[in-house]
Amino acid sequence: MTGFEQLDAHIARFINLDDAQRQYIHGLLEQREVRKKDHLFRAGQICRYEYYVVRGCLRVYFLDDHGSEVNLMFPVEDWWLGDLISFTEQTPSALYVEALEDSQLLMINKENKESLYEKIPAFERMFRVLILRNLAVLQHRLIATISHSAEERYLAFIERYPDIPQRIPQHHIASYLGVSPEFLSKIRKKLSAQ
Repeated sequence: MTGFEQLDAHIARFINLDDAQRQYIHGLLEQREVRKKDHLFRAGQICRYEYYVVRGCLRVYFLDDHGSEVNLMFPVEDWWLGDLISFTEQTPSALYVEALEDSQLLMINKENKESLYEKIPAFERMFRVLILRNLAVLQHRLIATISHSAEERYLAFIERYPDIPQRIPQHHIASYLGVSPEFLSKIRKKLSAQ
């Protein structure tokens, strides 16, 4: 399946398009191959694109006040990513996006996304649904961070994203959960003994 076919299947879960509309969106997108450890953008740069992951695994993170990396998400196949604020307002980002695996992406710039909304208004509805889903995930994560133990957060993470822990280093998962790699190792050891 090509990247465009994969995207078409993704879109079909939300809206119906005819062949001319599919070809129109394909013409608005750029393809990009990213090597492991390469960055799509860094803090201080403007996020010029929103990205659809065809293949690969990336991480979105920021640096805290102490200069430590804090992972926010691990986009994999069939996910959209970017910095919503930077992309929408065309202001410098506070985020970094790094490829954890060699990755293949489709990307759309702000001007083309606006053209897409004008030509095919159903896309605005699709992206609204995606943004609302993302906000719900962030809300659940915030509540879990405040009210659940590290072990509960880890179990929720592996339940929600069962394939991701095999694809990324443990220290990135620890950062996502807000614990040290050593503490995560203790949690994993305890769980495997049960």
